[in-house]
Amino acid sequence: MISIQKSAAVIGLEGYNIDVEVDIQNGMPSFSIVGLPERSVKESKDRIRSAIKNIGLPFPSERITVNLAPADMKKEGSFFDLPIAIGIIAASGFLTINLKNTIILGELALNGEIRSVKGVLPLIAGIRKKGLIAIVPQENSNEASVISEMNIIPVKNLQEVLEILSGEIEPNFHQYEQEDDDYEYDCDFSDVRGLELAKRAMEIAACGGHNILMIGSPGTGKTMLAKRFMTILPMLSEEEAIETTMIHSIRGLIKSNEGLLRRRTFRSPHHTISDAALIGGGKDAHPGEVSLAHNGVLFLDEFPEFSRNIIESLRQPLEDGFVTVARAQNTFTYPSRFHLIAAMNPCRCGYYSDPKHNCTCSAYDIQRYVSRISGPILDRIDIHIEVPRIDYTKMQTDTAAENSTLIRDRVNTVIGVQNERYKRFKLIRRNSHLSTKYIRKYCELDNNSNQLLKNAVDHYGFSPRSINKVIKIARTISDMERENNIREEHLAEAIQFRILDSKFFYNF
Repeated sequence: MISIQKSAAVIGLEGYNIDVEVDIQNGMPSFSIVGLPERSVKESKDRIRSAIKNIGLPFPSERITVNLAPADMKKEGSFFDLPIAIGIIAASGFLTINLKNTIILGELALNGEIRSVKGVLPLIAGIRKKGLIAIVPQENSNEASVISEMNIIPVKNLQEVLEILSGEIEPNFHQYEQEDDDYEYDCDFSDVRGLELAKRAMEIAACGGHNILMIGSPGTGKTMLAKRFMTILPMLSEEEAIETTMIHSIRGLIKSNEGLLRRRTFRSPHHTISDAALIGGGKDAHPGEVSLAHNGVLFLDEFPEFSRNIIESLRQPLEDGFVTVARAQNTFTYPSRFHLIAAMNPCRCGYYSDPKHNCTCSAYDIQRYVSRISGPILDRIDIHIEVPRIDYTKMQTDTAAENSTLIRDRVNTVIGVQNERYKRFKLIRRNSHLSTKYIRKYCELDNNSNQLLKNAVDHYGFSPRSINKVIKIARTISDMERENNIREEHLAEAIQFRILDSKFFYNF
């Protein structure tokens, strides 16, 4: 007897329909799964056998063949435990299914309990269809119900699934439960005394989606600023929240019964991280830290200490906003539009240009240390700032530091202006996302501003990419000043944030 159940699988960030076909025939007892199953799928046979026996049903002592169609697509993960078990029970004649148009997925424990699985949100999003029903593990129910077109039935164990499918009990459809958006951070920008230029740069970066590189001696406040950057960013929009949650879902980072991620992520990998862990890849071509930081912050402390391959691999995500992981049979594309915040010392000992300490590095040592950050990477980082050491007396007397709430309100206002300006575009949300074509349209310079930029290019030797960065920063500053047009003072302020393009920053 043949039984066919509907299930689904996720490849990359895309969900696909899978037919689970179960055939039971007379013959020597066997249990085989075909249709390009990976090891995790093949191992499901023992879990399924134990789960069926432990709910009081006999396991067929005949020849069982399970086909996962389409057969030319690799199947991996534990999605198929539950639909295969249901297929075997139905093919054995112990179950008559009355619930139609139903997708079934879940991992089985040996006692018949149903465990959560990774990637439920992208899976449901990929197969969404009005009126379609999805039976999912209880722990994944809130995540799955984010997609309003789908009817979600949460289940705890195999026995409950059988009763729902046979019509013995009425299914309990789950409605999405949105979490409270109120969240208090354990740090605040009011903790930062002095460093007005650095705080101004941080606000500009938050408003325009710009990347930032901080250079300064140890203990000047670079890490302190980076960690407080999260407190001035707005909550994720609906679209951004779905994108971010999908990436975290396929990595299994969504907590039990957690829905959409509303707060922006802050990822801070150690400098010993591997290429695959940062960019993505590995055996299962999973998304890396740059994708987990999508719509959030990627903080790279001690930037020159990362390997050269790691640093250079940031070129594509910084430029394009996505990464492509290629494997023999598939190519996966993951979004990676993030705020890069990088921090570094000016030299190996850390005290070059520090007024309180003597630098022990030679000119060659300093140049060698700084050159670990290549020109192409510096070109792709919008804002470069020096974070100086603050005098203790000034720290004590500076009591008027703004808190994060005030700054965040200003950031929200500026982001609202950009949302309105770029609402026609799918890939443009902030000024930093503008391509050359749209820079000419939305960042027009008057004659005086053009002359100022020309003088700066002649003086500092800006590359064409750096010129575009300066113009986009100026566009953000003009938005912050509620100006429709870029003025000279906006451009002048933007130019000062390109200090590593200056030939005079390191004067040996």
